[in-house]
Amino acid sequence: MPTSHDTTAVTAVLDALVATWNEHDADAYGRLFTEDATYATYVGTLYQGRRDITESHRVLFTTFLKDTRLADEVVGIRFLGPDTAVVSGRGDTYKGRRPRRLGKVQTYTLVREADGAWRIAAFHNTKRKPLMEAVSFRFAPGLVPAAGRV
Repeated sequence: MPTSHDTTAVTAVLDALVATWNEHDADAYGRLFTEDATYATYVGTLYQGRRDITESHRVLFTTFLKDTRLADEVVGIRFLGPDTAVVSGRGDTYKGRRPRRLGKVQTYTLVREADGAWRIAAFHNTKRKPLMEAVSFRFAPGLVPAAGRV
């Protein structure tokens, strides 16, 4: 069964993800993913494999996301076995002051690889639409998640 050490190791990967983003280090960022990882952006682009993820971020860090920082917040971690974790969270990119409310909902699937290191095998990023969410909840209260708003 997973231990508190495993939880610490998984969150350390996400901390490293933020740090490498903030350093705009595409190579270090990419090494946090498995060789065959998938990465779905909030605009719907699907990258497949570490190389694709690394190279796309190399371009992003010098164009659309130049000088941005990454904010990340873990909402929950579920272990699906001793070597697999699903992390639910919130995140956003920003310049200047960190936003109070993070505008994206994120899901990470991490696996412990043969070398013992935890790496991200899949990442999915969805942009929140708070107004649409509020309207939906107002007219259909049964849509409000049991655990509250994520």
